[in-house]
Amino acid sequence: MAKLKYLDLREAVIETCLKMNEEGINQGTSGNVSVRTPEGFLITASGIPYHKMKPQHVVEMDLDGGYIGEYLPSTEWRMHLDILKHRPEAGAVVHTHSIYATALACMRMDIPSFHYMVGIAGGTDIRCSAYAEFGTPELSAVMLKALKDRSACLLGNHGQIAFGPDLEKALWRAGEVETIAHQYWAALQIGKPVMLKLNQMNTVLARMKTYGKQSGEFKKTDAPSVTGLVRRDTPKASAAAKKVARKT
Repeated sequence: MAKLKYLDLREAVIETCLKMNEEGINQGTSGNVSVRTPEGFLITASGIPYHKMKPQHVVEMDLDGGYIGEYLPSTEWRMHLDILKHRPEAGAVVHTHSIYATALACMRMDIPSFHYMVGIAGGTDIRCSAYAEFGTPELSAVMLKALKDRSACLLGNHGQIAFGPDLEKALWRAGEVETIAHQYWAALQIGKPVMLKLNQMNTVLARMKTYGKQSGEFKKTDAPSVTGLVRRDTPKASAAAKKVARKT
């Protein structure tokens, strides 16, 4: 057998699938995962249980719908391809039929700004797309519309889809979408949730850009997600700075 390309990435895709089920945001083989490669992307094969999945079951595809190997890619390969083709910032995609996100999707409900964490999808709400049959170009079209300026959306009468710069971030975002969907459902059982105002969400979205990052990872002009702190120790100089100091 020829040596598989991207073995580490294939194993990471399988690990992501297993985590997806362990975290309770997917059931059986209903979800699918992909990750970008220089030539296109890798995606889970159709219908293979994740606990039985081997690296050869992760299918290599190009961005024109071509695939390599004996295994057919997921029936939802089009959605993954179209996100990776139209959203250059996407490095990985996670699609699931998580319970609460799917329940809201079956009601064709957007998730509004009842909680600031809707900002994890990049905007003031998490949209729900129109319905289109699974695996079709029509589904990709309504998905891309719902994903405009967003990194996650609900799929009408279907489930949810999220992307990120890598597999870890895409899985995290899908988990957050399910959590916020659950919270919205719970709030609706009590009554009508109070919505955050646009100006309140705009400041949240500015700070969300640095959410989960350390100070060295964003610009000084960016709005920090962590505020009000005073550092008491002296920051350690970098190796490069020490080298320059020794020369002077």
